[in-house]
Amino acid sequence: MVTQKVWLITGAGRGMGVDIAKAALASGHKVVATARNIENVRKALGETENLFVVKLDVTSSADAAAAARAAVDKFGGIDVLVNNAANFIGGYFEELTQEQIIQQLQTSLYGPMIVTRAVLPVMRNQGSGHIISISSTAGLTSYEFCSAYSSAKFGLEGWMLALQAEVAPFGINTTIVNPGFFRTELLTEQSSQYADNPIKDYNERRAQQMEFWKGANGQQSGDPAKLGHALVKIAGEEKPPVRFIAGADAVGAAEQVAATLQQQTDAYRELSSSLAY
Repeated sequence: MVTQKVWLITGAGRGMGVDIAKAALASGHKVVATARNIENVRKALGETENLFVVKLDVTSSADAAAAARAAVDKFGGIDVLVNNAANFIGGYFEELTQEQIIQQLQTSLYGPMIVTRAVLPVMRNQGSGHIISISSTAGLTSYEFCSAYSSAKFGLEGWMLALQAEVAPFGINTTIVNPGFFRTELLTEQSSQYADNPIKDYNERRAQQMEFWKGANGQQSGDPAKLGHALVKIAGEEKPPVRFIAGADAVGAAEQVAATLQQQTDAYRELSSSLAY
């Protein structure tokens, strides 16, 4: 028998959030599915007694507080928070406007912080909970054309690792999820935008990058439905992982990051070890 839990999922109107919500519902859990547009959530998930749809703009502290209260009023608590809502703003750093960088950070870094701040008092009061934040392989290593996106994901991971130590004494677990390329809606026009400050020196490389990123939409190898079920499995474990590398391509990227870090450490080990006062 699966112990029924209450899940609060952000960005549940499209993409990966829909698949996570469906997986949780299929496993018998109660789901508070949130999004800026609640009609999108209803269309994607339908209606069931275990589903509660709530409006939530993750950049709004008032929305986050209201969603947390509504979840507790409806289902009595929040056992699993999934920080899933995100966007993608691609482009060379010099061509990105500062406003675009701020927008990327607001949705993909500050948003999860705002929602988690609203949910933590509920979990502390319960003496239990699980916070799952969806990062990316771009949170493990950065790529050309991804400076804004990686800034948000690297920040998300640093915050989550610190949070893990801070909330563990209250019986609260945390998990960073690093998906590779999954066939979600992240790269659609609704969820992505690109630098709009063109500089001639980048023209040729920008054209190649744009071809790659737009061409990748709908061709990603990962199945988000399977990822949703994997997260339900992890959330059911007594000691869930602090990090979950999701997808064969993500496993390869993580292994390369680890190997590169080891090489860089070894290359200057003698010099680095000679710096004591």
